Amino acid sequence: MAVWLEAGLWGLVAGAALLLGASLGWWLSVPPAVVAAVMAFGAGVLVSALAFDLVDEAERSGGLLATSAGFLLGACVYVAVNAMLSRRGARHRKRSAGRQPSEHEARGSGAAIAFGALLDGIPESVVLGLSVLGSGTVGITVLAAIVVSNVPEGLSSAAGMRRAGRRAGYVFGVWTGIALACAAAASLGSLLLDGAPAATIAVITAVAAGGILAMVADTMIPEAFQRTHVLTGLITTVGFLAAFTLQRSG
Repeated sequence: MAVWLEAGLWGLVAGAALLLGASLGWWLSVPPAVVAAVMAFGAGVLVSALAFDLVDEAERSGGLLATSAGFLLGACVYVAVNAMLSRRGARHRKRSAGRQPSEHEARGSGAAIAFGALLDGIPESVVLGLSVLGSGTVGITVLAAIVVSNVPEGLSSAAGMRRAGRRAGYVFGVWTGIALACAAAASLGSLLLDGAPAATIAVITAVAAGGILAMVADTMIPEAFQRTHVLTGLITTVGFLAAFTLQRSG
């Protein structure tokens, strides 16, 4: 199988986790505390994957200076775009407890929420594509981290969309489109960077990793803390340890 096609398929798997979570959030009444706990666990898993799979590997290939610059750039770009979308109604896009504004309350918020969800998913997909390109197969720890975090993200966001009065066609159209965009991002990332210098791939990996960490801090942790409160740190630590154990045992 061509590398770009395999990368696209793994990107679709990651995007499908968002769609699965959205389906659960739309059709089932999952207790908010459960959603928050899984969100905290997923945040820990992602942070572990960033530290031991992405940033570490980027530094080995591209050096500390280039990796640091790329990491900060990714975080800055994410925060800037996220701030712009937040002003248009997408700030609470992962909240399930009725915090999302309806279209009547904030005109254009539906589109902002959709773009915000896409902003959250693209860096993860690019990382998946690069992992396939670099090793010939997907990084299991990174894939597990993204899937584990995407399910509660989709669940929480879809539940919030439903409470804000958005229709099923809009909600599932958004998540289906994002799943396909994740597949395209992973495929394009591996296709366009095939044969690129290791240092270039390292910097791009660091940029994506910086964006992911900013997303975790800005959207996942606040949603988790809203319900799990003082247990958030413990659950996040357990997620981090689980991913670290998987990475070391693999």
